[in-house]
Amino acid sequence: MPAHVVIGAQWGDEGKGKIVDFLSDKVSHVIRYSGGNNAGHTVINEKGEFKLHLIPSGVFQDNVTCLIGNGVVIDPEALIEELSTLSNQNIDISRIKISERAHIIMPYHILLDELQEKERGKKAIGTTGRGVGPAYIDKVTRIGLRMGDLLEPEYAKKIVAETLSQKNLLIEKIYGETPLHLEPLNKLIDKWNKSLGKLILPVEDIILKALEQNENILLEGAQGTLLDLDHGTYPFVTSSNPTVGGACVGVGIGPHHLKYIYGVFKAYTTRVGNGPMPTELDNEIGEYIRNKAWEYGTTTGRPRRCGWFDGVAAKHSSNLNGINSPILTRLDVLDGMESIKICTNYMRNGIILDDFPSQHYVLNECEPVYLDMPGWSNPTAGLTDWALLPSEAQDYVRAIENIIGCEFSMISTGPNRNETIMRQFPDK
Repeated sequence: MPAHVVIGAQWGDEGKGKIVDFLSDKVSHVIRYSGGNNAGHTVINEKGEFKLHLIPSGVFQDNVTCLIGNGVVIDPEALIEELSTLSNQNIDISRIKISERAHIIMPYHILLDELQEKERGKKAIGTTGRGVGPAYIDKVTRIGLRMGDLLEPEYAKKIVAETLSQKNLLIEKIYGETPLHLEPLNKLIDKWNKSLGKLILPVEDIILKALEQNENILLEGAQGTLLDLDHGTYPFVTSSNPTVGGACVGVGIGPHHLKYIYGVFKAYTTRVGNGPMPTELDNEIGEYIRNKAWEYGTTTGRPRRCGWFDGVAAKHSSNLNGINSPILTRLDVLDGMESIKICTNYMRNGIILDDFPSQHYVLNECEPVYLDMPGWSNPTAGLTDWALLPSEAQDYVRAIENIIGCEFSMISTGPNRNETIMRQFPDK
């Protein structure tokens, strides 16, 4: 009864969408376990190119049931739009189900997200403004609306009426904005009940039954380990736990079910939003990587900050998640570079640091200590055989493996499914 989990091992945007799409032909269920439509996965396969935000990347496999777990916060309007877009692209959406325990992002969450970020000014976190953080706040303070509540519209409207009075106090008295009205929200609840009601059910029961029947399931993460609310670069983090512990909580299974923990590492480092990033290249090299790899956010279109591979952060991520099947993506982006660097340590005030600091202000003062490595002129793009990689590229991969303490099971050399080197193909 194996479950496998795909985790972003850096600051997100590691290419998890391709990996989940690639692995989905080996599983019966794919379950998204955290985050909201602040995340975005780009998938390119024989059916076309797709941008996903809430729907699991296994949706393109004909025999896979796609589930949205309880750990996700859902903007129903965004979900309805995404379902419609996929349907118009001739993708079967009949196998998509939603946990009744997943919380809902309401319009007042989105408004408050924008207002709070604006209020922070120069101390802004760099959120996507999708209402994810405020929705998780309501979840924690136990006043949130859940997807299952949509099945009882009158009860859902009662919850919203009580909550809206509190939110309007913030909107009007603290931020000086126009308060929201109840009637449009009630109409949305009726709309969501009609559009999504048949998809809402106890997802956890489906997952446990599949495991009991010895089926393979795949848990799909969003964002990355270094954005984890507890273990990331707090406060410049997301509002959920993209790490392996969040995977179990976010779908309702125990850790004993997990077999392979796929940690996805990009061959360099990127970050969206504010916060420390020791290996950031705010120069022509960073711009070169950004443009060559088209490092712009799937959700927001914001340019991603680019830098060399951060081995200190990678080791922290590997140890934290217990990664036993790491995956390297976008190796081909480094093709043609004369030399490449890997950060092996940090230096702060003349002292070498081996471990990833927990305080963002300490990390902000850290300078990277680099290992210089030669680049390669022969392209890796599209290769599917490890033996065909240039020797310098093989050395680069091995150097990263030495840092994270585990051999890469897969290496992605391009955006398409078949542009993948398999080194340890996972058994069923």
